[in-house]
Amino acid sequence: MAILVCGSLAYDTLLSFNNRFDSQILPDQLHKISTTFLVPSMRREFGGCSGNIAYNLALLGESPLVMATVGEDFAPYRTHLKRLGLRDDHITTIPGQFTAQCFIISDRDGNQLMAFHPGAFDHSTTNHMRDVGEPIEVAIVAPSGHDGCLQHCRELAELGVPFVFDPGQELPLFSRDELNELVELATYVTLNDYESELMRERAGLPIEALRRKVEALVVTRGSQGSEIYTEDGVHRIPCAPLAGAPVDPSGCGDAYRAGLLYGLKRGLDWQVTGRLANVIGAVKVASLGAQNHFFDWDSLADLYEQAYGAAWPG
Repeated sequence: MAILVCGSLAYDTLLSFNNRFDSQILPDQLHKISTTFLVPSMRREFGGCSGNIAYNLALLGESPLVMATVGEDFAPYRTHLKRLGLRDDHITTIPGQFTAQCFIISDRDGNQLMAFHPGAFDHSTTNHMRDVGEPIEVAIVAPSGHDGCLQHCRELAELGVPFVFDPGQELPLFSRDELNELVELATYVTLNDYESELMRERAGLPIEALRRKVEALVVTRGSQGSEIYTEDGVHRIPCAPLAGAPVDPSGCGDAYRAGLLYGLKRGLDWQVTGRLANVIGAVKVASLGAQNHFFDWDSLADLYEQAYGAAWPG
């Protein structure tokens, strides 16, 4: 029985400007801005929610199915996934398109300018759940584009597959009625603290209302840990100490969701699942990029025991 991960696969190009943006931008001339930032440092990382989640699941020893749409430039990323032992059966190449790409320029004060090109990401409705020819234990629908997310959630519900609805930064794209529909279809919902407030504002679904509609509502709260709301009550999971100095938060939420999916597939209780997810997130924060960190079960069990004073029960 497989874990199905629906969402984006993307390249992240990270550029560093060694000065401050305001040194080259005239506030009274923003209506006709034209400038160039010299960026001597550049990194290209593998990213996208489904890729990040699948990467962490692979480190956990799982072989998730990744469902996404990509462009004709996907070959290096495909090689990376295969090196991890991940299949590409449901990764569809869209002719004439680029893989989704995010370009981020950061100045010395940590300010950022971003440009996102969706490319093949806009064609996520090309993929259908009926084309997955094997049993699915649990799925997650991470950001997949507005239409793709609606389609994937509806098709999973029609097939009776339990799934996590993880709207992420796409939450504002959905109407009030659509958000209420997606929550009704989902088995689990996962949000960060900001998204939980946005869900209350946009969909009229505060935490108390959300928790009554799903088997579990998971809210991550950064350094405050996470909360898992179930019919049994609220499981408050303290954050795990970082495995090193904090370096880069990108991909931390996706690492957490990998731990969540692992626990769901294995039938672990919510306390253990939340702790595992927090530990994986802490490992990720200590590494640059979303898919450059590493752990094995020995190191993970040690970190789990150090963080929570209990032996890993797995």
